[in-house]
Amino acid sequence: MSHLLRRGEAAEKPFDLVVTPERAGWGFSGLRVLDMTIGSRVSFVTGDEEMIVLPLSGGCDVTCDDERVTLTGRRSVFSRVTDFAYLPAGSAVTIRAGNGGRFALPSARTTKRLPFRYGPADAVPVELRGAGQASRQVNNFCTPESFEADRLIAVEVLTPGGNWSSYPPHKHDEAGEAETALEEIYYFEVAGSPSGTAGSAYQRVYGHPGRDIDVCAEVRSGDVVLIPYGWHGPSMAAPGYDLYYLNVMAGAGPRKWLFSDDPVHAWVRGSWDGQEMDPRLPLTSTTERRRS
Repeated sequence: MSHLLRRGEAAEKPFDLVVTPERAGWGFSGLRVLDMTIGSRVSFVTGDEEMIVLPLSGGCDVTCDDERVTLTGRRSVFSRVTDFAYLPAGSAVTIRAGNGGRFALPSARTTKRLPFRYGPADAVPVELRGAGQASRQVNNFCTPESFEADRLIAVEVLTPGGNWSSYPPHKHDEAGEAETALEEIYYFEVAGSPSGTAGSAYQRVYGHPGRDIDVCAEVRSGDVVLIPYGWHGPSMAAPGYDLYYLNVMAGAGPRKWLFSDDPVHAWVRGSWDGQEMDPRLPLTSTTERRRS
């Protein structure tokens, strides 16, 4: 599978996107996306994966075996922080979307079964990282510190137009004291212009000795970049177009998120001292933003 997947290239009914460990050529991380019409429902089994139902737009009812929760969701990824539901491995699941919507299902292969749970939006830690033109917002909805899972780590990153995130470039492909070996998926959405023109952004991934990878690509809403290893960053939001991406990570080791900066660019962090956070942040909160 290519490291860059354009929207629709990895579709498999009923999903608009299917990235399994087998398709990605690795062992643990996965992602599916459901694009649901008004009144539709989709049923599936989680198999040997733990999953999360994360509304990208719209809300839904989620039935897992004999339990059910209702997700309020959101108008878009740029309008608010959303609630979500955790799906255990070995479960039969049905998602119903009365008003339609788009839903991400980040996943990780596991041998452990945890309970079905609801994740409220107001319990999601919202973090502002960086400074100046490297300012961004991170919604830490499924990190080791914020939510219990076996292997899955997932966060949302919002980058105001003109800013860089995932910067300095960093990697997490070697197990040790400084890093945990994690396979990573980037799923992108880009805000449109006031007139409705579709926006675009850019993603960089590059390798290190013995592990070659070279991605420098324009990305649009629904595109995916797969990162089995290597330095990744920056994620570049074009001026005028806010950028969203969902990061999905998992690996064989302990559920930790440890990474190393590219030593060539690590000095950049020190340059943020004394710089202000971008005043446009946070872009979202638990309160739905009104349409502009």
